Amino acid sequence: MFEISTLRNIFIKFRTSVKLISLIIIAALVIVGTVSFAYKPIYSVTLNGEFIGYCEDKSKLQKKINEYMNSGGENNLAFIEIENLPDYQLCLLKKGITTNDDEIFQKVIEQGIDYYRYYAIMDNAEEKVYVSSIEDAEEIIKQLKEKCSDNQDTITYIEKYETELEEFQTIDSAVAKLYKEPQIKKNTETAKKIVVNETFKTDWNMSNTKSPLGIDLIKPISGKISSKFGSRSSIRSGAHTGLDIAAPKGTPIKAAASGTVIFAGRKGSLGNLVVISHGNGIQTYYGHCSTINVTKGDYVSQGAVVAKVGSTGNSTGNHLHLEIRVNGVARNPQNYLYK
Repeated sequence: MFEISTLRNIFIKFRTSVKLISLIIIAALVIVGTVSFAYKPIYSVTLNGEFIGYCEDKSKLQKKINEYMNSGGENNLAFIEIENLPDYQLCLLKKGITTNDDEIFQKVIEQGIDYYRYYAIMDNAEEKVYVSSIEDAEEIIKQLKEKCSDNQDTITYIEKYETELEEFQTIDSAVAKLYKEPQIKKNTETAKKIVVNETFKTDWNMSNTKSPLGIDLIKPISGKISSKFGSRSSIRSGAHTGLDIAAPKGTPIKAAASGTVIFAGRKGSLGNLVVISHGNGIQTYYGHCSTINVTKGDYVSQGAVVAKVGSTGNSTGNHLHLEIRVNGVARNPQNYLYK
């Protein structure tokens, strides 16, 4: 009898508890429904501590701001820096509250600072000219090397990010501004030491070998080959020991490589002649010149103008007679140049 009474009491209490819990759940649902009907979750947005509006989707708004900051564009714009970004606070507000995402966005980007990307061409770490692209910077350096500018080894470029743009140069104007004529160093002590016991030959000892010289050569002039190495003609007493390149009188003749001038003057059938020693028995000859710009003992950089095209000596027209000699033996210049 006791057990039945106890069980009944437990059942009654359980049923009462279930009813109470049900009532609580129903009340909660009613409250939630009422709140949901009248209110909605929304983000209150502040900037620098100042309320600037409401937005419904903070992720969407912040993504738009981030994309704006990272956007490059025209006129070398690289990115936009916004130091202070908005703060978002989730809250429940009555339905009907108007969001103003576009207005918030405009207020945020108003504080943005534009940064521009461009390139500075430097000579000896000093900024000289500015260009808008890396392609222009690399082309300028390439052209200076092709022209054998005396500062070709000290020209570099850096990428810059600044809030203001510099005045940009075209490739041609930048090259013209940066270019420096290769130097001719007059009678330096180093040159004098190299000249000691240095000799050159103009005989017919020739070889068509293609073995490497160990130095890089550039074309002294541009022009049409008028007579090849080894050719014979009525105006020569033997085979041609060089290469003739036709060009107008006065065309500048550049040193094919750096070295020391070991002869500069009149030399028989070659007329006005310049001979440069490049070390290791390698010499270059520049014959039939109209004028000579160097003297014996000068040290010249590759690309330095050493003379000008002419028709002196045993010549039938304006041209450069170019020879390459190794230990006195003339080699075919076309194995190294004018291929």
